[in-house]
Amino acid sequence: MYVIGLMSGTSLDGLDIAYCEFSESEGLRYKLLAAETYPYPQQWVDRLSTLEHASAYEYALAHVELGHYFGKCVNRFRKAHPGKVDLVASHGHTIFHQPQLGLTTQIADGDAIAAETGLPVAFNFRTFDVALGGQGAPLVPIGDRLLFGDYDACLNLGGFSNISYEESGLRKAFDVSPCNMALNALARNLGMDYDRDGILASQGALNEDVLQKMNALEYYHRPAPKSLGKEWYIENFLPLIASQNPQSMLRTTVEHIAQQVSKVVSSQTVRTLLVTGGGAKNKFLVERIAALSPQCSVTIPDHQVVDYKEAIVFALLGYLRIKGQNNCLQSVTGASLDNCSGQLSGI
Repeated sequence: MYVIGLMSGTSLDGLDIAYCEFSESEGLRYKLLAAETYPYPQQWVDRLSTLEHASAYEYALAHVELGHYFGKCVNRFRKAHPGKVDLVASHGHTIFHQPQLGLTTQIADGDAIAAETGLPVAFNFRTFDVALGGQGAPLVPIGDRLLFGDYDACLNLGGFSNISYEESGLRKAFDVSPCNMALNALARNLGMDYDRDGILASQGALNEDVLQKMNALEYYHRPAPKSLGKEWYIENFLPLIASQNPQSMLRTTVEHIAQQVSKVVSSQTVRTLLVTGGGAKNKFLVERIAALSPQCSVTIPDHQVVDYKEAIVFALLGYLRIKGQNNCLQSVTGASLDNCSGQLSGI
C-alpha cells in the first residue's frame, strides 16, 4: 500500500510530507520513496502561533483553510513525485492539548484535504484515544515498535522531546521535556531562526539556579503516561526563561533536556538509542545527551529518517487504520484499551 504521511509539529517549521510503501510479505516493512518539507508562509506561522487566543469563528475558519492548504501541498508534492497513492494520513496541527480535560484538537480539516486531492484521507488520530481516557500522545511509539524495534529506545527531539522503549513486553512512552519550542524561541530572541549545531548554547553560561527550578517542575516527578502541550510550556516553562539572558538560557535549557533524557535512559538501562527530529541536528545537545549517558550508544540515522520519521509513522498510522488494526497503545497513552484511531474521509 502506498501512503502519504503529513506531519506539522509545534515548532512550526513547516509541513513534512513522506511518501511511503508498506508491505507485509516478510513482516511489516516500509520504504520511503520521497519526502519534502514545505515551510509555512509567514502568515500561517503568525496565525498558528496565536490561534489558541482566536475567536471560535477564526479557529473554525483556520481549521478548514489549513486543510485546503495541506491538500494543495500534497498536490504540489505529487507533481514532483508522481506515483500511486492509496491514502493520505494527516496528523494535522495541534492547537489545544489538555487530555486531563478530555480535550485535544488538531486542525487541518481532513474533508478539505480529501476534496483538494481526490484521495482517501485518515486524520484526527488523537481524539478517540483521549475519549477512552488516554493522553492521545505520544502516537509515534507504535512506529518505534514496528519499524525501529532494533533499538532499545527511540528519542525524538522535536518541539518537545519524547522517548519510547519496551518494558516487560509493553511499549512505554511519554514526553520528556520541552525541546525545540524553547530553543528556537530563545534563538529568535538573538536574531536567529534556530541555534545551528547548538553553537550559541555551547558558548552560553549555565545558570544553575534556573536549571534547578526547571528540574523541580512538578511534571518531571509525575509517573507516565503523561504528555506536554503548548499550554503547559507557556504556563510553567516560559516564565523561567523569559526574563533571562537568552544565550545563557539556551545553554541551560540544553543541559535541562540532556539531564531529563539521561534520567530516563539510565533508569531503563538503555544501551542503544535512536535519536531523530530537528534536535538531532543540534550537535551540542546530542553531545550533552551522550556525555550524561555514557553507558548508551547514541545513533543518529540518515537525514531522511531524522527529518521525516514522524511523517513516516503517521503514514503507518493511516495504513493501520485502513487495515482495522490498533494504532494507539494503551501502555503508552493510558487509555482504557488499545485502539484503532482516526477518522476517514473520501472513502
